[in-house]
Amino acid sequence: MLRNYLPIIMMMAVAALFGVVMGKINEFIGPKRPSEEKQSTYESGMEPIRTARERFSVKFYMVAMLFIVFDIEVVFLYPWAVSYKHLGVAGFATMFVFIAILLIGYFYVWKKGALEWD
Repeated sequence: MLRNYLPIIMMMAVAALFGVVMGKINEFIGPKRPSEEKQSTYESGMEPIRTARERFSVKFYMVAMLFIVFDIEVVFLYPWAVSYKHLGVAGFATMFVFIAILLIGYFYVWKKGALEWD
């Protein structure tokens, strides 16, 4: 049974070896002229104002998580839209309930103020 997986194991070994070899070649051949300007933090050409260790507001994380949740839920609309004609009324009703639950969640989050940045 292990014999069936031998090509996959060999490919993974070659890929790992290739990564290590390319990293070491870059270490040896790559330019090594560090300067203060090259070592400084780059923020779109602007001088850094504050430290990178500063804490973000919880609102930032809430909006980010809500974006991910609603974005992933919207992905479920694509397969439904592709096979809409084949699903019929049952598929339409199911998606209507799904979208209604999403809208209820969206309005709940909106009323709680999780989308406000002030």
